[in-house]
Amino acid sequence: MKLNVTDTNRELVQAVIEILQQGEILLADINDEAYTSKVPVAFNASIGGHYRHCLDHFRKLLEAVTAGDLNYDHRERGTLVETDRFAALNETRELCQGYAKLEPDFVARTVAVTCKTSYATNGSQTVPSTIGREIMYSVAHAVHHYALIRVMAGIMGLKLPLGFGIAPSTLQPLAGAPKTAA
Repeated sequence: MKLNVTDTNRELVQAVIEILQQGEILLADINDEAYTSKVPVAFNASIGGHYRHCLDHFRKLLEAVTAGDLNYDHRERGTLVETDRFAALNETRELCQGYAKLEPDFVARTVAVTCKTSYATNGSQTVPSTIGREIMYSVAHAVHHYALIRVMAGIMGLKLPLGFGIAPSTLQPLAGAPKTAA
């Protein structure tokens, strides 16, 4: 079986757009108070804080397409996106447009990735990667933060769309699983 790289690259870009569109649905389904409320049992974090964190990764990755380097440590905390649902929605839509314009060939582009991964050292580590690999990471990272958002929403008594915060590889087997009483 021959791998069609162009199709795979398009699918990776589409995965980013899909996860960002899930974020749009989240932003439409909750109110401002839910977006900014701190949840004490969730390390006093807010849905907005987690969502901003996800968008930071996607923004940095899109910037890396042209810059050639990607530093996950250089993110802005406490931005308007964290406290204003409409700012988050605008940022989400801008990112969707940016990824939609991304040529599939860019997915294979190499990038130097910097991220602090060690508790024992002071500096960050840098390794080579590709835009495609970092798309895979960023989507998986967002799914995990969406799962935390789902838990936080549950604590606040909010209902989120079915499948929100559940990995595609988990949803597929669940779709075919027999339904049991909860």
